Amino acid sequence: MDSILRIMAAFLSASAFATLLGIGLAVAARKLRVEKNEGIEKLSILLPGLNCGACGYAGCESYAEALASGADDDIARCTPGGSQTKFTLGRELGLETGGSPMREVARLACTGGVSVAVKDYRFAGYADCESLVLHYGGDKGCKYGCLGLGSCVKACPVDAIYYTTDGLVKVDEEKCISCGLCVTACPTGVMKMAKADSHWFVACNSRDTAKVTKNLCSVGCIACRICERKFPEAGFVVTDNLSVLDYKEGNREEQASAAAACPPKCIINTKEES
Repeated sequence: MDSILRIMAAFLSASAFATLLGIGLAVAARKLRVEKNEGIEKLSILLPGLNCGACGYAGCESYAEALASGADDDIARCTPGGSQTKFTLGRELGLETGGSPMREVARLACTGGVSVAVKDYRFAGYADCESLVLHYGGDKGCKYGCLGLGSCVKACPVDAIYYTTDGLVKVDEEKCISCGLCVTACPTGVMKMAKADSHWFVACNSRDTAKVTKNLCSVGCIACRICERKFPEAGFVVTDNLSVLDYKEGNREEQASAAAACPPKCIINTKEES
């Protein structure tokens, strides 16, 4: 009988302790609870939730907090969200949205794959572009081209970049969210942001002279200026041994003609390529 009473006393004591502990935790939770800012929550919902860091903040919630507090009033920071996110943020905050910027996508300014580009040596180290470029600027003769080890692939938050069979990488423009992280990650600067609706793109990044480029890559820009001089309405400008396309000034028909006349064929049709 005594043992039964002792068991019951222990049970009641434990139950009472658990009850008190639960009450204490509930009170502490209410006292220590951090009230959520409704403004931050509303803005967070309007953002894509990718937490890619393209806006310059640690994540979408941090950006929303800065907007809600008035510490930042730039509603165009979220490039993945595009013009629609900018519009909805502006409407929520009562800010002028202005004109909608044209969507940009990442593109690789290089077609110098293993079959056309000269390599200086065989790299056997850690498979990463940033590691490779520390070894004499990379294993390619052209130090401006794609190294093909995928620092950009690893940086892309939506898996929009993939490896090709010729030692390069390629961007799926439909998946690209315009965050620019691949551009930041690329150690040779060969990944570029370009207007999504543009049909033509100079797929070269070399600043070498024509003689050096010819010896290193058969599809590299040789700064012949044919695109610039013969097709002045196309919008091509040759600077520092490389042709660059000014999309604001370019005429698409002229661009097509310039691409056809380009000796190394480094001006590519992005719509056919994608």
